[in-house]
Amino acid sequence: MSVIGDRVWAINTQLNSISRDHDLFVVTEDEQVSLQEQGVLVATALESPRVAELVRIFKALSTPSSSDPLLPTWRIEQLLIQSQLAMHHDTFKFTPGAVDGELPNPFETEIEWLLLAKAAMQIYGAILQTLIDQNISLEDHLWYWDDISRSYRLGFLLWLQKSPLQLWSFTRDVYYESTHRIRSMYSPELKPEDELDEEHVAVSRKDSIKCMSMSDRWRKFYHIVRTTVQDRSLVNIQDRILSPIALCQAEAREKAYQIRRLKENIACGVGALVHEGLDFNRGEWKDVLERSVSLMETVMVQTANIDGTVSDFEEGIFRFVDNDPELLNQLDEEQDSPPRRLANRLLTILQHRLPRQAADTRAVIKTHGRPSIWVRYWLPATIGLLSSSMILRFLTNRKADIIQAIADLGLTVRDFWSNWVIDPARKIIKTIRHDENRELTLMSRDSLRADLESLERMVVDFAVDKPHFATADGSAVALTDAQVADIRSRVVHGDVTPVLKAYEKDLRKPFIGAVKGDLVRSLLIQVQKSKVDMEVALGGIDALLKSQELVFGFVSLTPGILISVGVYQYIRGVMSGRVGLRQRDRTSKTMRAVRTINRMLAKADLTPEKTMTYEQIGNLLCQVHILRNIVPQTMPQDTRKDFLIDLDELVNLRVVPFQKKTMEDIVLTYAKWLL
Repeated sequence: MSVIGDRVWAINTQLNSISRDHDLFVVTEDEQVSLQEQGVLVATALESPRVAELVRIFKALSTPSSSDPLLPTWRIEQLLIQSQLAMHHDTFKFTPGAVDGELPNPFETEIEWLLLAKAAMQIYGAILQTLIDQNISLEDHLWYWDDISRSYRLGFLLWLQKSPLQLWSFTRDVYYESTHRIRSMYSPELKPEDELDEEHVAVSRKDSIKCMSMSDRWRKFYHIVRTTVQDRSLVNIQDRILSPIALCQAEAREKAYQIRRLKENIACGVGALVHEGLDFNRGEWKDVLERSVSLMETVMVQTANIDGTVSDFEEGIFRFVDNDPELLNQLDEEQDSPPRRLANRLLTILQHRLPRQAADTRAVIKTHGRPSIWVRYWLPATIGLLSSSMILRFLTNRKADIIQAIADLGLTVRDFWSNWVIDPARKIIKTIRHDENRELTLMSRDSLRADLESLERMVVDFAVDKPHFATADGSAVALTDAQVADIRSRVVHGDVTPVLKAYEKDLRKPFIGAVKGDLVRSLLIQVQKSKVDMEVALGGIDALLKSQELVFGFVSLTPGILISVGVYQYIRGVMSGRVGLRQRDRTSKTMRAVRTINRMLAKADLTPEKTMTYEQIGNLLCQVHILRNIVPQTMPQDTRKDFLIDLDELVNLRVVPFQKKTMEDIVLTYAKWLL
């Protein structure tokens, strides 16, 4: 709920308490009438169609819910018209009489007052919402002019943007002045002594002009135009003293002052309404209601009047309320009862004051606000329009190339998605399912086993043929089966000692060993041994790759996923209106609101009263409204509730030192979301 919603909800609670007051049901002060008889009178009165209709409208004007307590203005106006209080018809006008010829209806007037109080409450909320929105919207205009008044570059840009309008205005003035002077040549103003001979003077002037040659006429025309331009230049002597940029900056300062005056009036009106409006704890609730309606109407009428100071505005609205004829009972009550006068006033606010105030505010903004979008962007629009023909010609000449480029781009995107996203994802799924028929291998399954068995046979045959290399003592006795089995088991573990012994012996005399010895045979066996070792190493690498196959699959999928997500985020950011810029804009508005609140509290704390003016109260409410709409969007649910409670305390406290302490606690506690 917004700040305005909180205020309206609190007023609605007060009105509900008033409507439940037992005094409303005391239909007579006669002590001889029993409570039972009074109950009969109440029930009879409530059966009246007029009272039932008023009760229905009273309920319809109540707040729908605490989260959305405001009704639209068209609905409020519709309900007021349905009540027929704001219409001068005698059909439903209550006249004290009798129900069934005997019992009076004492409830109608009281229910009318309660109904009007509910309607005033809803109109009060609509006025506050309108004024706060206007006050916040003026911030952009004010910052625009302040930036121009401080920047030479922005001043030059404003002069460039307004130069066509200034040239048009100057040309129009020169045209009208020259036209007036040319016409005076044909119909000159006569002196009083020449009035008798008016026709003769006019004819003679026309004859003298006809006698001029064409060159003399052009010379005369040129002289008139030049004289007019010189006169206009003398009138605008300031333009010749100051530079165009300095004039633009001076204009920016003047317009910023006018916008600031309008903003001060609106803030003062908001503060007065919040502090003085519909506070039923200050006295008789009907008097408070009438005074509050008068205050609302006065604020609506006077807000757009930016002549004078904000103090004059504040004094003016309260002086008008104090001297309001309707509050002083200076009108004829026989013609219109107080509820009907009040209903007419509420309907006038809805139908005339609110639209008129909005129109007056727009008129002030149109005069003193930042230039229109056509003035600010005519230069880039003109450049785009002039270059559109060249762009169109380029697109036409390169039509085939552009179509081919678009087709290639689509094909590239499709291949990228298929080769770097879809295929790696399929491989990962197959790896997870462990498809043995499609496992990654560096060699065939039986290659190592066949080569190892071949090596075993080679070494065993060599040891059997050369037993002295296989035995420890070097004897040439034939090997037993146990020794052969031992040699075979050692070959499996990579031990080919008999072959190495023969290789070492023949290597001493390589030529003789190669011809007569076993050098070639032992060398070839070692080649087979190297092949087996290489296959064992490849098998280890193969096992390592298989154990990390899932990791490799995710690594191959990661680039495609990252690129796809990056492109998606970029397109999403562009399509959503540059989320980053909006986030920076929200941060800037939040920091500006916090700074404004701190400055207002610091200035108010320096006054002897230690209280805020109506203008400061209104500005505080507007800045708190900004914080409530922006900051909670990024907060967790529980933190958001605490933040809104602290903001309510900041608004409801009336003593500045306590408000300053509350604001310091808010900044310290919620700095993560505020700054």
